[in-house]
Amino acid sequence: MRSLTRKINQWTAKLLDLPQDVVSDLPRVTMIGNVQLYIENHRGVIEFSNEALKLALSKGQLEIAGKDLVLRAILTEEVFVEGVIHDIKYIP
Repeated sequence: MRSLTRKINQWTAKLLDLPQDVVSDLPRVTMIGNVQLYIENHRGVIEFSNEALKLALSKGQLEIAGKDLVLRAILTEEVFVEGVIHDIKYIP
């Protein structure tokens, strides 16, 4: 049933020209250089330090590694991170 629902959502997104992240509940990651990162559609902070950030996603986790990381803003489904970002890893 989940497969059918996913296919219907993808078909609807294509038909209505909607972004996949909206329909499929996928994370949207916007990066400016290696100093700012904006993540939408997360499900919470798992771990945070000045060198690492782990976010829960609806399907997996997102790991950010860097130096002097700071959470500038954290909202229900959005996170804004600044610092020197070295690595971004999506773990399904």
